[in-house]
Amino acid sequence: MQRIIQRLAAIAFVAVAATAVAGAARAEDGYPNHPVRWLVGYPPGGSTDICARLIGSYLSGIFHQQFLIENRPGAGNNLATEIAAHSPPDGYTVFLVNPANAINATLYKNLPFDFIHDMAPVAGFIRVPNVMEVNPNVPAHSVKEFIDYAKANPGKVNMASAGIGTSTHLSGALFMQMTGVNLVHVPYRGAGPALVDMLGGQVQVFFDNLPSSIGYIHAGKLRALAVTTAERSKALPDVPTVAETVPGYEASAWFGMAVPAGTPRDIVETLNRAVNDALADPGVQAKLAELGGTLIPGTPEDFGKLVADETDKWAKVVKATGATAE
Repeated sequence: MQRIIQRLAAIAFVAVAATAVAGAARAEDGYPNHPVRWLVGYPPGGSTDICARLIGSYLSGIFHQQFLIENRPGAGNNLATEIAAHSPPDGYTVFLVNPANAINATLYKNLPFDFIHDMAPVAGFIRVPNVMEVNPNVPAHSVKEFIDYAKANPGKVNMASAGIGTSTHLSGALFMQMTGVNLVHVPYRGAGPALVDMLGGQVQVFFDNLPSSIGYIHAGKLRALAVTTAERSKALPDVPTVAETVPGYEASAWFGMAVPAGTPRDIVETLNRAVNDALADPGVQAKLAELGGTLIPGTPEDFGKLVADETDKWAKVVKATGATAE
C-alpha cells in the first residue's frame, strides 16, 4: 500500500472567483490547452456525478478549458476505472475516485488493473455520510423498527445499491452482518436508477450517499432513518446515527480525483492547487455543505493515504461479511 498514486486534481463549482486564480493555476507549459475528459463510473444523478459536475464547472472556469464529464457506468465502477488506468498519462484524462475503488480491490479477484499502482492521486474533495433511507410506505420510523420489520419479513425486503462494490452495497452488507437481518440485495448501475425504484416502491431500503438523496429526504419523498457515520450529519441534525442503535457501526463515502500513473508532477500539482483553491472558495464551500459533506483538502499524498487506508478497511469488511462480486 506504500506506492499509492501520485497525481491529479479538481474541485469546486461556481466559476465566479475562478477567473482570478486562472493565471496562477496554469502549468508553465500552458496546461490545459484543450478540453479535459473526466471519467465517472456511474450514470447521471448519483453522488459521483453530482460532485464531478460541481467541481468540473469550477475547473472549466479557472483553466478556460472544458472539463467534460463522461459517464461510463458498468461493472461496479470498474469499466471507467479500466479506461482511466489505460489512458495516456498526459493530464487530459482524469477520474472521479470513489469508495468502490477501495472496495473492489478485494471484492473482485481478477481486475484488469491495480488501482493503487496504475492511478495517481491528485486531491480529495469531500467525505459524506451514507444515509439509511426507506420508501415512506415502509412501516418503520427508526432503525430498531426497521430491524424488527425486516426480521418479521425475512427475504422479502429489497435493499437497493448503486452497484456491486459501492459503499452503498457494503454499508448494507455490514448492516446485515451486524444485525442479522436478511435483505435482498438489488444492485443498480448507479444511484440515479436506484432512486427511481426507491421512489416507486420497488425496493424498500437504500444506504445511499447523502448528496444524491438529501433533496428527496427534505421533500418527504424518502424517509431517513439514520446516517452511517460515527457522528450525526450537520445536514440532517435530527437524524440519528446507525451506531446509536447498532454500536460500532460506521461507514462513509468520499470522493476525489486521480490521473493515470506517470502523469507529469507539474500537472498533478497544478490540478491540486486548483482544487484546494476551490475548496477555500466560500461559494464552493456553501454548495458542498448543502450536500452534507466535509471538505478534505490536502496534498496528493494526503489523498493517496486516504485511498490506501480505505482499501485496508473495506478489505476487512468484505472478508467479514462474505460479500462477493457475483
